[in-house]
Amino acid sequence: MDNFYTIRFKRATAKRFKSFSKKVSNSYSVTMELIIDFFEWHGFLPSERFEKSLGQELVKNRKRTEAAIAIIKDIEKNQTKPTNAMLELLFQESPEQNETQEELFEFEPQELITENEELNYYRNQYQGIQQQYQNIKDDLEKILNKTSYVKGSFGKGYLKLELTMEEFENYKQRLQDVHHNNQTDYRR
Repeated sequence: MDNFYTIRFKRATAKRFKSFSKKVSNSYSVTMELIIDFFEWHGFLPSERFEKSLGQELVKNRKRTEAAIAIIKDIEKNQTKPTNAMLELLFQESPEQNETQEELFEFEPQELITENEELNYYRNQYQGIQQQYQNIKDDLEKILNKTSYVKGSFGKGYLKLELTMEEFENYKQRLQDVHHNNQTDYRR
């Protein structure tokens, strides 16, 4: 518990403080703490004119606001508007370019194929994919057969893969081949 300390005030000042304290808090000490915190937080000194300090704070805030507005206007001017202008130019149609582009596109007649040729093409593609699937399935089965569970001495167990480095590199290469050599272009 804090010790109390006596301060001497003039009677009129003490009465004013008591009536003010009743409005603010139920304790004189709490009221005095709040008053001191207010002045320290805002940087006001009671010896200075309050209007002068408040006016300075308003001027500071106005300058900060004007600086923020200037920054936003600069961003609009130097970043947003040029970007919008570039996008508008990009999507603007010019009649001269459209005519030249139409002239560049010449369609070649496509070869007509029979239904049997098309059916054979898709059948071969399907069989190729089935073969790739079977190869991957076989590889995964081999890997799982060479995997064993090892119980850890001091914690969790782990899985041990018993492959030579050559086998491991071979699996990596086959995975790359499946990924990169997967043909997606339309061939007949």
